[in-house]
Amino acid sequence: MRLLFLPLLFLSQLLFAQKLTSANKNAVLASVEKHQQELISLSDQIWGFAEIAMKETKSSKVLADYAEAQGFKVSRGVAEIPTAFIAEFGSGKPIIGVLGEFDALPGLSQKAQPTKEALLEGAPGHGCGHNMFGAGSLGAALAIKELIAAGKLKGTIRFYGTPAEEDLAGKVYMARAGLFNDLDVCLDWHPDYENKANMQSSQSVTDYTISFKGKSAHAAADPWNGRSALDAAELFNIGINFLREHVKPSVRMHYVYSKAGKVPNVIPDEASVWLWIRDSKRSGVAEVSERMKDIAKGAALMAGVQYDIKLNSGLYELLINETGAKTLQSNMNFVGPVTYTKEELAFGEKIMKEYGLESKGISGTIKPLEVTKEDPVGGSTDVGDVSYIVPEITLLATTAPYEAPWHSWVVVACGGMSIGHKGMLFTSKSLGTTMVDLFENEKLRNDIKEEFLKRKGKEVWKAMLPDGPPPVPKN
Repeated sequence: MRLLFLPLLFLSQLLFAQKLTSANKNAVLASVEKHQQELISLSDQIWGFAEIAMKETKSSKVLADYAEAQGFKVSRGVAEIPTAFIAEFGSGKPIIGVLGEFDALPGLSQKAQPTKEALLEGAPGHGCGHNMFGAGSLGAALAIKELIAAGKLKGTIRFYGTPAEEDLAGKVYMARAGLFNDLDVCLDWHPDYENKANMQSSQSVTDYTISFKGKSAHAAADPWNGRSALDAAELFNIGINFLREHVKPSVRMHYVYSKAGKVPNVIPDEASVWLWIRDSKRSGVAEVSERMKDIAKGAALMAGVQYDIKLNSGLYELLINETGAKTLQSNMNFVGPVTYTKEELAFGEKIMKEYGLESKGISGTIKPLEVTKEDPVGGSTDVGDVSYIVPEITLLATTAPYEAPWHSWVVVACGGMSIGHKGMLFTSKSLGTTMVDLFENEKLRNDIKEEFLKRKGKEVWKAMLPDGPPPVPKN
């Protein structure tokens, strides 16, 4: 009789736990729906502000103010960045974090309409959908905060307001300050043209400025007295282009001239090249960077000038966590696909044709989990650095038509209307329900951490940043 009683008791406890989890997940859905107009308003305000890296004063403030009004403890200006903040609620372990970005891209101003027309000519625009990123993540954090406040979950929820992802690597400065060190798991998301739990890494990248200093002279009267810094810069780039034959296919190198002289009849005494080096692994970037340094030295010797190499920043590749992705996938399926009105479908069709691409509709379905590709196709993110400190789970959500061109006016337009709003709210629900599992299931957290440590191996994260404070504009 006793032997029969024990399995029945275990089954009863299991069913009770499942019922409790389901109730908490339904509470997340209800919370997001209750606050959806507030979240949409936040997203639309940030879309209108359209502030670029390290200048997101208004965008940061509306998110931080809203979090504070909802009962979060808000710490502003963290990591010596005025627009970075942390909103926290609860106490003790586990500590689950969620990231929220809000910076825009230069020159992409666009009205929320399917024809190209700037809202303000030459102004920034949210061509990567970060206006929805911060608001969507905060919506998930708020749902969990309400469950902790009601005594349904135990632990700490922490929302990170993370500026300057598009440029200047805001999260790396926050990571250098140790702000992610005590997290158990961290989540993030990114606008996309598909709904899926991300299993694709990103590229590691380093950002350098290579400067050359020579001696000016009259280009016609006495050029032999000059030492052209521009000659060195051009020789350097010739060397970089010859190097392309001898690097792995996963490597990318791209550059622009930052300085190249002012008038043709003066030998330029200063010239500089802004260079990015990418590869699928940080170790690959480091190897190419050493070759680059030799090329810079050789170019300076050939031109008879001085040279200097400055590291502006660097990013790690994203460390995938399949255990976490599977949990996220399950909760995306729990939330269900996104549906669109005839008007939204017509908007999507028209905007793609206006851009010059074939319209393939809007993908509201949830893609099955995909196998990780060894070499990512392109793109880098400072989330990669966070993923080497704490297990990271990433969601991609549809906020634009299928195969929409990113960093374009198309994405800006969709992010300012209901197509973007629906993707954002889907994200709040999917991240929030995933957090319920993370708070309730200690074994899941341990399994996620075990995979994290295995994938990370012996790699010790170190910020790839210059010494000194973040590059915050003085004005």
